[in-house]
Amino acid sequence: MKNRFIVLLGILATMMACNLGTKQQKEEKQLAVKKVPNVVTADIEAGIKENIAKKVAEGGGYFHIATEEKELRLQLVRVHTEYLSNLGPQRHFACVDLADVSGDVYDVDFFLAGDPGNMTVTETTLHKLNGKPFYTWKQRKDKTWYRMPLQNASTDLLGVKEGDDAFEFHYDVTLPEMSGPAKMWLPIPQTDRFQTVELRSINAPVAHRILKEKKYGNSILYMELAPEHSGKKVELVYDVQRQEKNPYAEDADPSPYLDANKLLPIGDRFEVLADSIIGDKRSEGAIMQARALYDYIIDNMKYIKAGKYGTGDAVYACDALTGNCTEFHSLFISLARSAGIPSRFAVGASIPSDRDEGGIDGYHCWAEFYAEGKWWPVDISEANKYTALATYYFGRHPANRIEFTRGRDLQPDPGPHSGPINFLAYPVMEIGKEPAFPKTFFSFRRKAATLNTESL
Repeated sequence: MKNRFIVLLGILATMMACNLGTKQQKEEKQLAVKKVPNVVTADIEAGIKENIAKKVAEGGGYFHIATEEKELRLQLVRVHTEYLSNLGPQRHFACVDLADVSGDVYDVDFFLAGDPGNMTVTETTLHKLNGKPFYTWKQRKDKTWYRMPLQNASTDLLGVKEGDDAFEFHYDVTLPEMSGPAKMWLPIPQTDRFQTVELRSINAPVAHRILKEKKYGNSILYMELAPEHSGKKVELVYDVQRQEKNPYAEDADPSPYLDANKLLPIGDRFEVLADSIIGDKRSEGAIMQARALYDYIIDNMKYIKAGKYGTGDAVYACDALTGNCTEFHSLFISLARSAGIPSRFAVGASIPSDRDEGGIDGYHCWAEFYAEGKWWPVDISEANKYTALATYYFGRHPANRIEFTRGRDLQPDPGPHSGPINFLAYPVMEIGKEPAFPKTFFSFRRKAATLNTESL
């Protein structure tokens, strides 16, 4: 009897355990199938802006971050929408530019937790100061990311892909609200000795044609629009193969690249400044003179997206000694031409070297100067960010980029009512005779994964 009682207890315990296990599995299953809100980048953008606005209100009009040296008082400049990421259920990433009262601009990385409309910041890290990074990101084999000190980073993590590269490039434009007839001009990248470009598709709401800009040989997509096209998209997809660019010879006469442009004056203050920078290198040849100008800009300019940045005005760059890639290279060109060194401007996009797909942080521009029978590529703003690569960028452009157009003061026919186009990276658009600014977004997908990844 006693044995039968023990057996019954065992059976009862087993049944209870089974029921408990079944209940637990049911609860876990219910938890697993619990609907997680769909998160899009607009939700993350709204979340980070809301968190920053709250901290600004609490901080007397500033977003405060304490460093070892000082207390930063920051204001929002922009959210890098191309880097907004959903890292998994209720985990998100945002990268934001914040300007300090001193004028310095910090690139700040934020990690957030929560759902749309209810996100909180869990981690805040200063990533860059005036475009110069304190660390970079590296991807593991499992696709997660970790921070790496710059001194341990390879060139691919500093923006450089050597040799060659191949990728699909997307140029997407969202048309603004139009109250009347409008016109738009977009750059069409071309094949040359360093890049092979195939235009795979054009998706546009109207008929279009490709204009040939005569002075520099650029191709420009032109279309005429109407109010019913408001909010529609223009999408261009390219297949690109690109080679690393080094000094190269060209048959054309370089002397036209000694002339001034509207925002690239020569002589006067630029000649005086160029002479003072070059100094006793005047007898050393054009390459050493150009290097002196290159080093001067690296040492004296700050990469800050504030003020009149992005216009490529050499006078502004000379006065402010700040700006983005446009100001860095505009100042170099005015100085070089004033010193008798032909130099020219080009613009396109820099393709991220540390990942294989995703958004691109706007356009990028660069310059070339002529010496010893060759054109020498330079990228001074990147050399300013990564001083360890200053030697590389004097005479090299990496493979991971695409060139849209070359030159300044472009004059397509028909052209804008406002006159020559300063440079063509983003669309130039006019509604009637007034300028308009359609939303533009670049993205890419690399054809072959060649990133160096590692597991920790």
